[in-house]
Order: sequence, then structure tokens, then C-alpha cells
Amino acid sequence: MLTLVPERSAKDELLDAALSLLREQGFAATTVDALCARAGVTKGAFFHHFESKDALGVEAVQHWSRVTSAAFQTAAYHEPADPLARVLAYLEFRKTLLRGKTAEFSCVAGTLVQETYASHPAIRAACSASIFGHAETLVADIASALKQRGVQADVTAESLAVHTQAVLQGAFVLAKASGDARLAVESIEHLKRYFALLFESEPKARPNPAKPKPKPLVKSAIRRPSTKKSP
Repeated sequence: MLTLVPERSAKDELLDAALSLLREQGFAATTVDALCARAGVTKGAFFHHFESKDALGVEAVQHWSRVTSAAFQTAAYHEPADPLARVLAYLEFRKTLLRGKTAEFSCVAGTLVQETYASHPAIRAACSASIFGHAETLVADIASALKQRGVQADVTAESLAVHTQAVLQGAFVLAKASGDARLAVESIEHLKRYFALLFESEPKARPNPAKPKPKPLVKSAIRRPSTKKSP
């Protein structure tokens, strides 16, 4: 049976180009010319679809939300019957995405909001909607886990859902600062331990006696100023 693939428009190409370029070099350094070159379209096509680069920034974040939402909705972490197991599986799924260069796994919304939060309010609002909107998808499972296990701690499902995003966005920053995705992996592992302690259900560690215990990456990633005096 012949499957027809919808024709991609110049706008589609520009939005996809934006997702990669904005993570690679940031909003200020991404020019309209660079976007057109990456997308393979003319500058006239750009301004046909977007009034300005700011308008492109807003729609790029919204495009990012649509693309990632589709991927998360069909991910396997939704399969466990136990709500806490689904939350921990979500974190494990996020860990599996930390591959390749930081520009390939970091968040478009998180990247843009750090640069534009004070200067481009429309982009900041789009980033806020993306980040908090994704957090909202975790609330139901967290609320069910809190109720099921009778957790009495002074927490809410909403605050815990937002906390997951705070850790993830911070993990991306650490990976960028150090050039090492393993720091982001460690951050997610710590978050999983926090959830396990909160719900009194410590995840089982995988024994691996053949490998020596790795040294903490955070200690090696912090560079202290030299104590040598200048001549």
C-alpha cells in the first residue's frame, strides 16, 4: 500500500532548523541568514512566515513542545501499573536521552529562557508554558503515588513535578559547563534516590563487583583558582 508523506513547508524546515541552531549557539548568535541556510530556504520565505526573529523564537519553543510531547506520550514509562514505578521509569527514560553532544539532548525552552528571560518577554512566556506544561504531565502519577503510599511529608504533587524539571534543567547546565553528560546522569540518579526515600521505596542497585567505584564527577569538574603568585 502506498503511504503518502505530507509535503514539508518552508516553515516546517525553519522551525526544525531553529531547534538545532538555538541549542548549538543560542538565540543572539543565531541569525536569520543562518536559519535560512540550515533550512535550505530563502530569506523571503523566512519573513513570509515570521514577522521577526523574536516571532520565530516563540514558535520554535511551541514547536519543541509539540514534538517532545508526542514523544513522551508514547514512551514506555507509562506502562507500569504502579504510579511510583511510572515516575521512576520517567526519570530513567530521561536518563537514556542524555546521549551525544549537549546540543543534541538539552532543552530548547531551558536554553532560550536563560538567555532571553529579561529581554524577550514573549519568548520567556513560551518557555514557561513549555517547561511548566511538561511538569503538569507528571502531576497525576505523583499524586496517585502520594495517596497510595500515604506520604505525610509537606509536599504537593505539583511542587514535586516542578522539582523534577528544576533538577533536569540544572543537569543540562552542568553538562554544558563541564562538557560531560555524566554529571547530568548523576543528577537524575540523585533525584531517583530522593523520590525513593520520600516514598520509602529505595530502588535496588545493580551489583557490579567487577568495576571499581567511580570517583565523584562533581569534585573534578570544579576548578579552583590557582594559588601561585604572578611574577
